[in-house]
Amino acid sequence: MDKPSPPLAPARPSHAPSPELQARRDIHWRKTRRLTAILLLVWLLTGFLTVFYARELLHLNLFGWPLPFYMAAQGASLVYLAIIAFYAWRMRRLDRAFHAEEQA
Repeated sequence: MDKPSPPLAPARPSHAPSPELQARRDIHWRKTRRLTAILLLVWLLTGFLTVFYARELLHLNLFGWPLPFYMAAQGASLVYLAIIAFYAWRMRRLDRAFHAEEQA
């Protein structure tokens, strides 16, 4: 008895996107990569550098506490939440703008 052959995947159209669409895609991804790089830099600054330079930053106070202590105790977590919220908000706007241009 022969085994039935698996169903074939539906064929995808093999047409290339128009140059205008490709240009908009390139702009969208450049903005996405730029946003990601900036937010990763903010993450690095708050998570690593405040701890690495803790002794040099002891003279800076935030709400009456030394900055390195505050960042280790609460500040870094709040900054991470802010980074996530900002990324979600900004990417939603970028994606909506991209899809609105795509629909037009």
